[in-house]
Amino acid sequence: MNGATTPPDRALWGILITNVVTLLWALWQQWSVLQLLWPFWMQSLIIGWYARQRMLKVTTFCTQGMLVNGRPVKPTPAVARQAANFFLLHYGGFHFGYLIFLMALTFTTDAAGYILVTNESTGVQSEVHIGHIHPLDSLAFIALAYGFWRSHRASHLEHVAADLGRTPKLGTLMMMPYARVIPMHFAIILAVAFGTAAIGLFVLLKTVADVVMHRVEHRVLGGRNEPPPYQYMN
Repeated sequence: MNGATTPPDRALWGILITNVVTLLWALWQQWSVLQLLWPFWMQSLIIGWYARQRMLKVTTFCTQGMLVNGRPVKPTPAVARQAANFFLLHYGGFHFGYLIFLMALTFTTDAAGYILVTNESTGVQSEVHIGHIHPLDSLAFIALAYGFWRSHRASHLEHVAADLGRTPKLGTLMMMPYARVIPMHFAIILAVAFGTAAIGLFVLLKTVADVVMHRVEHRVLGGRNEPPPYQYMN
């Protein structure tokens, strides 16, 4: 296969800048874990939205390795829509559960930002500090979500343009968003165990995870693939 290319990655700078702004704002305002989870939940939604849009917009794709009811499927528009709807149900369902979890944390912390946690093995109860949401925090959340939307939108437009000249694997398009958001949230959730003092460190780790996985997605999905044995063309 000759002439393999990777499209330019100008959108990386937008993602990096938005994460750096989040880090600086969190340090300046001495944000808690709970205050960080909300904008990053919003970022996950944005990632999932554009991942689904990409699946719906791709015109030439490969279904190699994909099975539906134990059978391989052909790359038809119906299969693309089915994959996009399944992704919406699964990814959206996960984030709906995540929303319920965040709302429960937001409305159950005490005035000092502590929640009572019970060890299911020993029955011992302990207080964990996760912080609380101030009324004006919602304005910061919206501003950060806007920054994430702009950066991920730029990345999406680059990827859709690249898809026109190659044959991406539909299964990879479905799974890549999970690889993006799992390390991102894992880094932040770990901060609960280390307390508010480690927020800066874990936002930095989250930023590294976000940038690295963006580069992985860009390289994995940005190269030119060999056409499959059969393909659908609009």
